[in-house]
Amino acid sequence: MAIADGGELIILAPGVTKFGEDGQVDELIRKYGYRGRLHTLEQFNKPENQDLRDNMGAAAHLIHGSSDGRFTITYAVKEITQQEIADVGFQPADYDELAKKFDPAKLSYGYNTVDGEEIYFIPNPALGLWINREAFEGA
Repeated sequence: MAIADGGELIILAPGVTKFGEDGQVDELIRKYGYRGRLHTLEQFNKPENQDLRDNMGAAAHLIHGSSDGRFTITYAVKEITQQEIADVGFQPADYDELAKKFDPAKLSYGYNTVDGEEIYFIPNPALGLWINREAFEGA
């Protein structure tokens, strides 16, 4: 996925109840947060952080799940508190409020205009990688 510097990724995930796919990864995410590649590598190399070195998959996830400060990640879920979301480095948002504004039932795959702003909607990011071919025409 490519997002412009200064852009925003909004994640609407009403069924998410924890950050990691299991309790151990969730614990590591809550401890180290999505703070960027350099921060994660720094934490990984500290002798006292053996727990992170013992789970390199979680360390890789923390790196891949971070924007490295290039864009914001707004996380709107129902079962995780806004404080917990902020504590891991994401921007918290109220799920019901954002789902009303960016109603998935009313949006089409690809470009949409919401309140005069152009957005790109992906209904199911788990299906794979995407490309906006228009952005590459003539490149």
